[in-house]
Amino acid sequence: MTAPAEVQSKDWGQLIVCAVLVVVGVFLIYDALTLAGGYAKVDPVGPKLFPLVVGAGLLVCAVLLAVAITRGSKGEADGGEDIDLDTPGDWKTVGLLIGLFVATIVLVDPLGWAITGGLLFAGAATILGSRHYVRNLVIGGLLSVGSFYAFYSGLGIPLPAGILDGIL
Repeated sequence: MTAPAEVQSKDWGQLIVCAVLVVVGVFLIYDALTLAGGYAKVDPVGPKLFPLVVGAGLLVCAVLLAVAITRGSKGEADGGEDIDLDTPGDWKTVGLLIGLFVATIVLVDPLGWAITGGLLFAGAATILGSRHYVRNLVIGGLLSVGSFYAFYSGLGIPLPAGILDGIL
């Protein structure tokens, strides 16, 4: 018998993805089980079903991916005509988007969804390259107010109104 020419090393990046999938799946299941119902009076399945299904799906994906990794499966390298594999990732854009999401989490209660959502949509468009600032704000405002009323009127789920409480 001959020894293999190269020893396969574990792909730690994919194993970290498995761990993240497990953590998020467990969190979703735990959060769904502790979720208080009663937001939508007309919903026959309740608010717990969707996060339970997504959490269970994440756990199944984590197990399947872990089994595939331990059997030696590796993802294929990106290849395409429009991808330059030698160019590093744009970490500035990623950092700005993460900062925008954190700001949204912090500001959604005091300012409300209509304002914070508009800033989220307009900010994301601007960070991703749109230079039409006024149009970004107008479209962001329309999307956030529209989604506010869609959740409240259509689904019966109240989003935070913040400083616009009583106006919306």
